Amino acid sequence: MSWETSSSSFTQETKLPLSPPLVEGSAFELSRKDMDKVEETSKDIIKFTAEKLSVDDVSQLVTSPLCGAISLFVGTTRNNFEGKKVISLEYEAYLPMAENEIRKICSDIRQKWPVKHIAVFHRLGLVPVSEASIIIAVSSAHRAASLEAVTYAIDTLKARVPIWKKELYEESSSSWKRNKECFWATNS
Repeated sequence: MSWETSSSSFTQETKLPLSPPLVEGSAFELSRKDMDKVEETSKDIIKFTAEKLSVDDVSQLVTSPLCGAISLFVGTTRNNFEGKKVISLEYEAYLPMAENEIRKICSDIRQKWPVKHIAVFHRLGLVPVSEASIIIAVSSAHRAASLEAVTYAIDTLKARVPIWKKELYEESSSSWKRNKECFWATNS
């Protein structure tokens, strides 16, 4: 099951039909002049899902003719930690608070940088080695804003958002990982 939000409440994800192909001279073809007039509402797209994440899909969500840059952060499951062979990660989240905190991060980003669209997708449940656990995509007119915004987003998410990670090891053991960046973690 996956949940996608673009407002303050969770809604079940829906698939939209594909647009018809543009044919030269058709009513659907936009002229360059029309494209320059396009006004888009900025979007913050937040999704938690147990399904595999797609970099292409998330990137497309933030694409805009008004933007010359899309910056991405893709966090993946690595196969080792402190000499142990990791076979997968397992994520859990307190969804109402997690969504709220990510919305605050999006708002902070919009206060700091001139960005157009922001997408934050996070896996829940088991995430095998080499698969994405998180994808953050930000579009902006120029690269500096989107690059800085993506860095801020992942660093702040790790510090503030209630998402927990359990590492599953080859030798049949596992360990819930303390997030060192998290503000509520103690320095013990």
